[in-house]
Amino acid sequence: MILFGTIVNVILIIIGAIIGRFLHNIPERMKETVMYGIGLAVTVIGIQMTFESTQILIVIISIVLGAVLGELGSLDDKINQLGVWMESKLPARKNGPGVAQGFVTATLIFAVGSMAIIGAIDSGLRNDHDVLVMKGIIDGFTAIILSSTLGIGVAFAAIPVFLYQSIITLFSTQISRFIPDELLEFFISEMTATGGLMIIAIGLNLIGLTKIRVANLIPGIFVVAVVVTIVYAL
Repeated sequence: MILFGTIVNVILIIIGAIIGRFLHNIPERMKETVMYGIGLAVTVIGIQMTFESTQILIVIISIVLGAVLGELGSLDDKINQLGVWMESKLPARKNGPGVAQGFVTATLIFAVGSMAIIGAIDSGLRNDHDVLVMKGIIDGFTAIILSSTLGIGVAFAAIPVFLYQSIITLFSTQISRFIPDELLEFFISEMTATGGLMIIAIGLNLIGLTKIRVANLIPGIFVVAVVVTIVYAL
């Protein structure tokens, strides 16, 4: 089954999020410290991802143009409205983060990165699901930690992860037919680095140092594809 790896990844995210919800009744002081720890860890992951870039100027251009497009389209507001709508369909909770925060944070962490793209392409081209299964295990443990502090919104991140990876898997044959391997590798490295900056922003938000509207940076991923193609053609 061509989508086996993605399905396993999604199931492990959901299971992890559910397990994490059973750990939510921890003291507020401990929860705050855990949140800071998660923020620091996420920031470090983002920093590591940014080192994937071979041309940092592409990353800067992509982030800046992506931010402009995101602000014009008010992506952050729309995604948060989606989270609020999801929250309205769930049993009311007295306190804790809303569904939107968990949904946005987890989606960016799980979907942005080279493992998602490389794993999906491997599933489509070679029917090899090892990378996505490994990613699923990592995402599952991450979901436990995130859900214990950010709430059940983390589980809903499984939806965009499924759609994102499935599309890449199903179209991977066409991708390999029309896109040279060098261009694909170039895109993956710059996309990973650009995503790394977004992950850093998430980490800083979790720590409480910033209030960056990270969702408004998402168009930067698409800008990377355009800029990389232009640079490669030159």
